Amino acid sequence: MAVITVRNLGKEYRLGAQMHDTLRDQITSLLRGGRKRERQQFWALKEVNFDVEQGDVVGIIGRNGAGKSTLLKILSQITEPTEGEIRIRGRIASLLEVGTGFHPELSGRENTYLNGAILGMSRAEITRKFDEIAAFAEMDTFLDTPVKHYSSGMTTRLAFAVAAHLDPEILIIDEVLAVGDAAFQKKCLGRMGEIARGGRTVLFVSHNMAAVTSLCTRGIYLEKGRIKACGPVQEIAETYLHEALPLDLESGCLGGAPRGNGEIRFTSLQVGSHKFDGKVTCGQGLKIKLAYQANSDRVPARFFVNVYDRQQLRIFAFDTQTATDLPQHFPQKGSLVIEIPPALSLTPGVYSLEVSAWVNGVNADHVPGALNFEVQDGDFFGNGRKPSDQSALLFNPTWLVQENDE
Repeated sequence: MAVITVRNLGKEYRLGAQMHDTLRDQITSLLRGGRKRERQQFWALKEVNFDVEQGDVVGIIGRNGAGKSTLLKILSQITEPTEGEIRIRGRIASLLEVGTGFHPELSGRENTYLNGAILGMSRAEITRKFDEIAAFAEMDTFLDTPVKHYSSGMTTRLAFAVAAHLDPEILIIDEVLAVGDAAFQKKCLGRMGEIARGGRTVLFVSHNMAAVTSLCTRGIYLEKGRIKACGPVQEIAETYLHEALPLDLESGCLGGAPRGNGEIRFTSLQVGSHKFDGKVTCGQGLKIKLAYQANSDRVPARFFVNVYDRQQLRIFAFDTQTATDLPQHFPQKGSLVIEIPPALSLTPGVYSLEVSAWVNGVNADHVPGALNFEVQDGDFFGNGRKPSDQSALLFNPTWLVQENDE
């Protein structure tokens, strides 16, 4: 039975419209001759159709601006659609922004009751689950401390703990894994897995493809406000990642936008000694040259190079601080050359390279999509046999069979 039915759903926004909410705005408009800006029509969602069956765990994926959050807000009845209809059968709870509704002057205990009430829980229900919520958040010591003294991570822990103990028929979750440390994210995933296995219907938006494919059974791929694909989650994730991670074929070009305070800036990235075509043969290894420019000489820097697979699982992590033959202070302008030997090779597939630089513990530059490349089939083992597709890394160990004499 379908618990969510969406037909011809559309959401329109008007861009560039002038609003004259105050006397000052009206006077300013009159002085400018009463000119009106041309209002542009923008459809955040258009002709969206899908059904969600009871017990389905659906991952909604797509690039930023595809309409994912708009869709969840409409389903959560936070905003009204411009056209189309939605039918929802069952109690629905939404976790769209972790920490929404927390009051800084109230204690963690008081905010637990306040936030639970906002999310639709009764006082008796919160009291019954309070010890379980506190244990999940791991904040027993700070429950009677005002939230204004909490770190952002502590607030996030408590907010998710409250939301994770709701008992709705339908749960809508938007990017809760984008915050918190690795241990917290793992705990969130575990709790969400329990909810999904409990037979409840879940709609989950995330850019973490590993989380989506491990938790969800179905996928909806949104692009520019329209459904581009809908079906089994693994198939939909592969379609999305194939289009979202096109190969960067320009050697020396950093594909992502730089982030950080600018004390160091990466200036180029080169793979191999010849023009890179975006392809590497299995067992070939990689040689990466990463050029940078710092604001000063002898800068106390720490460089990282990470390799991710298509599902954004980190396969390699290289750190200059772990290398014994590198200096702790770097010249103002220079290059880092990293060689990944063939003995530690990647299985065929598409991978992305992330680079970052830190100075005195502060992020100076971070390029999450510096380069994308494809590893193709090759004779890694020297016997013409293809490797297993169950592993991300290839090794060629020495095997020995010993006969046991009785």
